Amino acid sequence: MKWLLYLLLFVGLVFGWAKYANDGKGRDLRTKWEQLQNIDSDEDELAEARSAMDSHKNERIFMGILLAFLSAGLLGVAFVIDVLPVLAQKMTHAVYDSAEMVEADAMHDARAKVAQGDYVGAIEAFRQAAEADPLNRMPWVEISKIYRENLEDPRSALTTLRTALEGQEWQVNDAAYLMFRVAELYDEDLNDRASATTILLQVTEQFPNTRHSANARHRLHEWGVM
Repeated sequence: MKWLLYLLLFVGLVFGWAKYANDGKGRDLRTKWEQLQNIDSDEDELAEARSAMDSHKNERIFMGILLAFLSAGLLGVAFVIDVLPVLAQKMTHAVYDSAEMVEADAMHDARAKVAQGDYVGAIEAFRQAAEADPLNRMPWVEISKIYRENLEDPRSALTTLRTALEGQEWQVNDAAYLMFRVAELYDEDLNDRASATTILLQVTEQFPNTRHSANARHRLHEWGVM
């Protein structure tokens, strides 16, 4: 329906411009005025012919402005409604999709592989997601979780989190979260509370006066360290 309306408006404008360009009436009025001049007509006839010619000229000026306005309006409406959204979508995709779509697809594929029991494939998919979005900690956390819970390999889980910590300048919340998971692996899976204590002490030193430091101190207090 929208395109039919566009077509009707377009045809109407083409017809209007064609009629505007073929100014037969204007030529006839000018010819009559010139003939009256050649035969020495009286002033009233000349004035009437001149007035008719000027009136027609003004009508053509108005018609030209109206056609130009309608043409610009049609183009503007078509651009805003149909062209601009497409351009905006393409620009948005060009800016964001290269990373976000890859990351989203990789995370989806990875979780599907986990559900299928393909843990090696899931780890690879999560690594692709991490490469696509380096500031997202979740792919690394999920890889660590697979190693720890599904493959029963806490040392690989620990290596994964340490690799993530050392390979990226994380925001405070992300860095603290990863450090807590490292301490958790040391304490609960590897029975190495000394290393876990060291990690939590690092949290208190690196992020003083934060809730992360307070949580680390609370855990250390429970362990009898502080």
